[in-house]
Amino acid sequence: MQPRVNAFEQPIGPEMPGWTARPRPPATPVSGRYCRLEPLSAERHAADLYQAFSLAPDVSDWTYMSVGPFANEAAYRAFAEKVQAGSDPMHHAIIDLQSGRAIGTLALMRIDPPNGAIEVGFVSFSRQLKRTRIATEAQFLLMRRVFDELGYRRYEWKCDSLNAPSRAAAARLGFAFEGIFRQATVYKGRSRDTAWFSIVDGEWPALRAAYERWLSPDNFDAEGGQRQGLAALIAREKAACA
Repeated sequence: MQPRVNAFEQPIGPEMPGWTARPRPPATPVSGRYCRLEPLSAERHAADLYQAFSLAPDVSDWTYMSVGPFANEAAYRAFAEKVQAGSDPMHHAIIDLQSGRAIGTLALMRIDPPNGAIEVGFVSFSRQLKRTRIATEAQFLLMRRVFDELGYRRYEWKCDSLNAPSRAAAARLGFAFEGIFRQATVYKGRSRDTAWFSIVDGEWPALRAAYERWLSPDNFDAEGGQRQGLAALIAREKAACA
């Protein structure tokens, strides 16, 4: 499709009739079939989270995080107390509905209501959480809040360009790779090139349908193995919407 042009024959972007700034995300829980997201509370969640993170055999999960590792529970609690007082990033604890325990966190951040853009970050998944239905549902619940409840236009994922697992996770979840911002930040005494990914609102209906199909109990066998992969479902839904 050819872009619009103005009176000077210059190409310009699509009109946004009636666009208004989006609401800020509410500090309220959001529930799914397997997990619930709650605003992070040091009092309610810090002990569970530190215990869950401590089950890892080493501290490699913190290599690409701007925070951590934490020497003890008191150090993690101090971090949780600090971030729970802020509104951006807005940290969420991921509660396993079966056990009732917090087993990971993620955050909405760089919240930009005037432009309808928002980022998911600070994704800290314990070994109990990684590669589970809960991990995928937690991401889906935040996306659903951002697009369906709040009407944002753009949902971002950024990571160290050398963080191969994070880049693979973004691709599996349906984010589009947008490029590398060279020497974007300095953290933990080293330079970071940042890989950028996004989902935009026009892509969301196909992604939502794929997530709902993947998360359905019918998609898993008696041993918990998936019958259809999320990436395949996303490709199928995108093709159907094309």
